[in-house]
Amino acid sequence: MNPTKNRPVSENDRVTKATGVVGSATLLSRIFGFIRDVVIAGFFGAGLSSDAFFVAFRIPNLLRRLFAEGSLSVAFIPVFTEYLTHRGKDDAFEMARSAVRLLSVLLVVVAVAGVVFSPLIIRIIAPGFADSPEKFSLTVFLTRVMFPYIFFIGMVALSMGILNVLGHFAAPALAPVFLNISIICSVFLISPHLTEPVTGLAIGVVIGGVLQLALQVPFLMKKGFYFWQKAKFFHPGLKKIGRLMLPTIFGAAVYQINILVGTLLASLLPQGSVSYLYYADRLVQFPLGIFAVATATAVLPSLSRQAAKKDLQGVRETFSYAMKLIFFITIPSMVGLIVLREPIVALLFRRGAFDATTTHLTAYALLYYSIGLWAFSAVRIVVSTFYALQDTRTPVITGAVSVGANIVLGIILMGPMGHGGLALSTSLASMLNLGLLVWALRAKLGALGLKSITESAGKTILCSGIMGTVVWAAALIMIPPEGGTAFGLFFGVLGSIIIGLVLYGSFSVLFKSRELKKVMAIARTGTGRT
Repeated sequence: MNPTKNRPVSENDRVTKATGVVGSATLLSRIFGFIRDVVIAGFFGAGLSSDAFFVAFRIPNLLRRLFAEGSLSVAFIPVFTEYLTHRGKDDAFEMARSAVRLLSVLLVVVAVAGVVFSPLIIRIIAPGFADSPEKFSLTVFLTRVMFPYIFFIGMVALSMGILNVLGHFAAPALAPVFLNISIICSVFLISPHLTEPVTGLAIGVVIGGVLQLALQVPFLMKKGFYFWQKAKFFHPGLKKIGRLMLPTIFGAAVYQINILVGTLLASLLPQGSVSYLYYADRLVQFPLGIFAVATATAVLPSLSRQAAKKDLQGVRETFSYAMKLIFFITIPSMVGLIVLREPIVALLFRRGAFDATTTHLTAYALLYYSIGLWAFSAVRIVVSTFYALQDTRTPVITGAVSVGANIVLGIILMGPMGHGGLALSTSLASMLNLGLLVWALRAKLGALGLKSITESAGKTILCSGIMGTVVWAAALIMIPPEGGTAFGLFFGVLGSIIIGLVLYGSFSVLFKSRELKKVMAIARTGTGRT
């Protein structure tokens, strides 16, 4: 008989299980995402077409983060949880159906406005493109093709909020896999038949949005939620969601706004700079998406339940647990990306139009993005805590300071450091944002367990430092110099990563890091083992 079988499930247990599910689904998505980027890099390289597509794709992608996965999710989940906790499932579902109706109308308006005002948007987002009529025209056209994507992904985000609160995390986390598969297929099946091949990528984005939404419907129905059942167009709960959502449009997507600022400034630099930053950001998004976004997604419903019950001690404990988990995973990831940045970029992207110079310049951007990985990740946890408490004002204030700092630092650093300075300014701005957020949360909740978090992070930094030193030395021996075979590069990078994982795990055991056991539990959940 298992003595833990009938033990009540704690919020930390829920976070661990949900993180495993979301993390494993996100891992699959990131794998397909890298295949997607490898395919794009091989066909389009880093030039006019790729710059145009990446700028055009950033616009609906930013709106997705601002209105959909960002503000909508974090505003909807606490209110939906409150209704579910205090008023029951029927009232909560009626409010959610009203949200579906109102959101669908708003998203259609946003999509139409985006298509109409695309030229103005591109002049604001990438002013440097105006100097090249061909690049400007192509970017405007791609933006118009992709803008309807915001409708589908907005509805996916609302579905995610409903399903996450009801305890289902897999379908929303798997949705990006369908987007990536759609874009990959578009390169081979659509692009070759078009006069402007890069247009195929834009069409693939829209098709991917349709598939992502279609995936959510069966799981919502399984939970008893049906879009078509009767509901008011304006529900009283929507007013509260709207009140929370307006400031979170900015506060929940500070990282994306800072990336967009980098794109804007990079459009003033030599051709290819936008693409270098994009590919480097994609690599940083791998650990950021698998671990940080997964943990933030998993922790928000738990924090919202505790906040709805006025269990502030529980909120503090869940926050501390999530922060220690984030640092345990992202700090060694940061060290690994810094040490192996150039061979990783070469392994994933160096083929076709993506040459040795492009590899070096992308790795240069990756170095400075990697420095801020721990801060990018931790900010997501702190922001989720504020939103669970239905405090949207504080993240807006700290986010505004962060964006302002990023603009100033970017302008200062882009001169001497080029696109690397823009990546560094994003990292420094996120560190500033994290510091301000933690200071404000401590003032709001009192003791946050910072001593315990610091002790855990200290062990993590020590283990990561030892790991990084050994991996650097091993890479000098195992990874072939530039011009070596792809086979040798693959096994050199793989061997270096394995050495790093073994060393980090061994030293974590030696220093009695409690987070190792939690990470193993997450891994077991992600692979379906318990």
